[in-house]
Amino acid sequence: MTLDQFRPHVQGFFQPLIAISRRLGMTPNCSSLISFVFSAAAGVAFYFGGIALGVLMVAFNALFDALDGALARDLGIASLRGDFLDHVIDRYADIFIITGIFAGGAAPWQIGVFALTGVLMSSYLGTQAQAVGVGRNYGGILGRADRLMLIILAGALTILIPGTLLGLTYLGWLLVIFGIFGHYTALQRFVHTWRQIELL
Repeated sequence: MTLDQFRPHVQGFFQPLIAISRRLGMTPNCSSLISFVFSAAAGVAFYFGGIALGVLMVAFNALFDALDGALARDLGIASLRGDFLDHVIDRYADIFIITGIFAGGAAPWQIGVFALTGVLMSSYLGTQAQAVGVGRNYGGILGRADRLMLIILAGALTILIPGTLLGLTYLGWLLVIFGIFGHYTALQRFVHTWRQIELL
């Protein structure tokens, strides 16, 4: 089970932000685009060693990424285009943030690529299940909400207790975790979808 599964249940938490967004005339797609800008800023910050700024940008990315869906449901304008845009932006956000972390020196590029492919494949298989008629799959160990929360925690740990562990920074070890559990989550989703297809 991942934190992504709780998104539909946090509407009440976002109600004050939804009210402000509605007064400002903000649309769900606008919120998605703002989350994209914050993800790019996070990647740049991590690349240049600005861990605190990177963590702050990731937090804002997570906030606006969750707000777009909550706002769409509140306005009753959830759409396929909005869903499509959200997923495209999420994948680019993953690329920006993870690349910024390893390109900034937190881990060797091999670990960064391992993490990035794990993240992208787990996300791809989650939506590909829907494409073949099984329904979107948020199952597995590591979802996007989990990753964002872990980046924030690892970044905070880096700021509070700087150093390395067995030659890797905390963010570097986090990328190892992303790679291992990302690919494992992809495998879980593949097996689940494969079995469900047989029942169609």
